[in-house]
Amino acid sequence: MTLRIDVLTLFPEAVASYASTSVLGRARDRGIWELHLHDFRDASTDVHRSVDDTPFGGGAGMVLRAEPIIATIESTPDLARPVIALTPSGRVFTHQVAHELSALEGFTLLSGRYEGFDQRALDLVVDDELSLGDFVLAGGELAALCVIEAVVRLRPGALGNDESSRDESFGDGLLEYPHYTKPAEVRGRRVPEVLLSGDHAKIERWRRAQALARTIERRSDLIEARGGLSAEDRALLAELEAMNGPE
Repeated sequence: MTLRIDVLTLFPEAVASYASTSVLGRARDRGIWELHLHDFRDASTDVHRSVDDTPFGGGAGMVLRAEPIIATIESTPDLARPVIALTPSGRVFTHQVAHELSALEGFTLLSGRYEGFDQRALDLVVDDELSLGDFVLAGGELAALCVIEAVVRLRPGALGNDESSRDESFGDGLLEYPHYTKPAEVRGRRVPEVLLSGDHAKIERWRRAQALARTIERRSDLIEARGGLSAEDRALLAELEAMNGPE
């Protein structure tokens, strides 16, 4: 079944442009997903098509008005559900959340601008909120594209080789192992010998151990989230240490 993604945005051309390139563009051509864009400025009722106003209580910046957003959502009967607003206060978007969304028939992303949304729009027509992390963007279009790409590439057939989406960072709660390609030596640095051995079982164990070691070093929180190291994990790390030898 084709995944339907709707995006509400003031800059539909920005989303459309990137969505037609690379992995996303090829996946759309194969019918893996479809994109529907909605400019909620079209639901504005004044001659200037304004969608923002000054905040009650004072303060800097402008706030997106609730009415155009609500009107756009309510006037689109086939809008994909759930409706998800991209906000700094939403739950953090992770690989696990991407998997959850990839299993749906569709969903809608609401992209903001300025100081954010009138809270009443979020209360009345939004089902969920997501945040890409602890930083601020000028608008939600980039965040929407990040969500879309992370989700679409998990759909069967999106990458051409489904193994690609399973054997990568966060696929098993770990960072990905290091990669190497030709030539075998670059400025005195050689590819690890195990990768040239042709022993696929040994290569897989090395890669797994590298992923564990890299995650421990750089993202120990991911190890904690997995419940710590298993006995097998510890054995793999011991193998890696023995393979690397003394410093």
